[in-house]
Amino acid sequence: MIHPTAVIEPGAKLGNNVSVGPYSYIGNDVVIGDDCKIESHVVIKGPSEIGSGNHIFQFASVGEACQDKKYKDEPTKLIIGDNNVIRECATIHRGTIQDNGVTIIGSNNLFMAYTHVAHDAVIGNNVIFANNASVAGHVHIGDWVILAGNSGVHQFCKVGSHAFVGMYSGVNQDVPPFVTTTGTPARPVAINTEGLKRRGFESEEIMATRRAYKILFRKGLKLDEALVLLQEEAQKFPVVQQMVDFIATSERGLVR
Repeated sequence: MIHPTAVIEPGAKLGNNVSVGPYSYIGNDVVIGDDCKIESHVVIKGPSEIGSGNHIFQFASVGEACQDKKYKDEPTKLIIGDNNVIRECATIHRGTIQDNGVTIIGSNNLFMAYTHVAHDAVIGNNVIFANNASVAGHVHIGDWVILAGNSGVHQFCKVGSHAFVGMYSGVNQDVPPFVTTTGTPARPVAINTEGLKRRGFESEEIMATRRAYKILFRKGLKLDEALVLLQEEAQKFPVVQQMVDFIATSERGLVR
């Protein structure tokens, strides 16, 4: 299962049924769970903890030191969950002591070719990064988010669950749950209706998110005025509460 040309440092710990392809390198302080498949020419450095069932394709760089100029080789960390697919030339960096010291990636995510996850980012579950999508440092991405090709998210921004960031979008403020964006700078254009249908949301719930979207973005209301109406909607349709909670914790302001 371990190709003879692969380099596994003595401090690395590999679980059961892990395969490592030709010319790959796994450094010290790397823990890889069961049933992971590491293709050829992959570099994994630590401290990093990688769960089970992950598939990392050729030329990916996982757990490397970050590109923040303040980073001084402190022992920060990367944590990756289970059943993620990390495609060719993707790059995922460890955290910094300026944040919590850790980059966190959940489970069942797809990172397509040439995607990038910067230091201290927090990525949820069932997320898709299409080709060349990138997030800067300290970015938080919720569950079921899709970042379309060549999109980017500015540092410290948050993207709420079930949002869809359109192709070539440049996100420089927070994107609420369920919202689709397009353009640079990114602007809201709709609710991610098709995505919600695919994930089993009821029609009434989808209609509630669409009404919430209109309150937030189409009625010309100030944010505090919109929040009052959203809270009323959330009492009738709890799905809207996700938008209310997200707005309450937004620090960079919303795309509008």
